[in-house]
Amino acid sequence: MKTTAKKVFAFDRTNFILLAIGMAVVIVGMILMSGSGSDETTFNPAIFDARHVKVAPAVSLFGYLFIIYAILRRPRDKQSTDETEITKTEA
Repeated sequence: MKTTAKKVFAFDRTNFILLAIGMAVVIVGMILMSGSGSDETTFNPAIFDARHVKVAPAVSLFGYLFIIYAILRRPRDKQSTDETEITKTEA
């Protein structure tokens, strides 16, 4: 006796795409934060530039919030979507 039980996953394809986009935004934010630092003999005032202090953390925060949204997003059920389409076509 062969049963074909469909596996139900917590995430669908859209969730994974949104997670990848969020990760890419976080990586861009971390790259914006990086830069040449100061060493023992010279001080580099560019480490306090607006890009390093304001823009990059904001981009990273947006990326993390986007990841949280991607995790919390509930995938649509195909079965309930099919049922609503059938009722729409019957009406």
